[in-house]
Amino acid sequence: MHLKHLLLIATLALAACASQDPKDDELSEAELYRQAQSALDDKSYTTAVAKLKALESRYPFGRYAEQAQLELIYAYYKNLEPEAAKSAADRFIRLHPQHPQVDYAYYMKGLAAFEQDNGLLARFLPLDMSKRDPGAARDAYNEFARLTARFPNSQYAPDARQRMIFLRNRLAANEIHVGHYYLTRKAYVAAAGRGRYVVENFQETPAVADGLALMVEAYLHLGLDDLAARSLEVLRLNYPQHASLRNGEFVPREDPDERGWLARTTLGLIGTSSLEPGETRASQDVQRQFEEAEEALPEELKPERKRSWWSRLTFGLFD
Repeated sequence: MHLKHLLLIATLALAACASQDPKDDELSEAELYRQAQSALDDKSYTTAVAKLKALESRYPFGRYAEQAQLELIYAYYKNLEPEAAKSAADRFIRLHPQHPQVDYAYYMKGLAAFEQDNGLLARFLPLDMSKRDPGAARDAYNEFARLTARFPNSQYAPDARQRMIFLRNRLAANEIHVGHYYLTRKAYVAAAGRGRYVVENFQETPAVADGLALMVEAYLHLGLDDLAARSLEVLRLNYPQHASLRNGEFVPREDPDERGWLARTTLGLIGTSSLEPGETRASQDVQRQFEEAEEALPEELKPERKRSWWSRLTFGLFD
């Protein structure tokens, strides 16, 4: 009986405390902003999003309104909501094109697209990033390009330029992957076109050598020996250590059907013990540059990774 009384008293006390907490619609602008800042400091990004949205809706012309809009971009980004972050950045740019911190909105928009590919699969599985849909990478490149073009002296421009280098390398590597797919389908004209596109449009990327190798093999299959010989000579001269060359002689790619059952089942995403000759340089460099770019990201902009069911099940042993 005594225990029941204690439980009743505790329940009533909790209810009284809860009733004393003011709702968001009862808080002043300054208090809402303070609570949002506190939530950001505590890395409670869901709460921060709610507070910032409440602040913006209740005080759209208040002293903290513009700052709340900027910080809402950041809160969405840290809460792993890239689409919401990009939408919030778009809205800020549209409403405040002359704001002194509008370059931050452009930067965060590019950063949200940049991080969009780094999801659960990329974190836990040995995926070749050059084989993934390049849509987000292309969007990120375009956003960073807008930032550097409009605000070349922005404090965010140097980091954006470095990420553009990585993204350009990745887009070139994706073109090579598509070209190799055409090879396996015996679409040799299309394969040669992809290789030539990389050589002509992605100069100074690791994929140029792969593009030349792709051209050589496609031209050989087409019986265009002169073009094949010309491309091979350029490959030998500029990339003598390329994986498709053995003692200076060109070695065509291996038959895709010789891969293991896991590689065939997952379309080559998993189970490939070593990268094919045409993909070696580009794929390895893209993965390395992604890791370096992620490490170079300022601590305050590194997104908090939500733990997956696998992480919880294994107590984080495989994080």
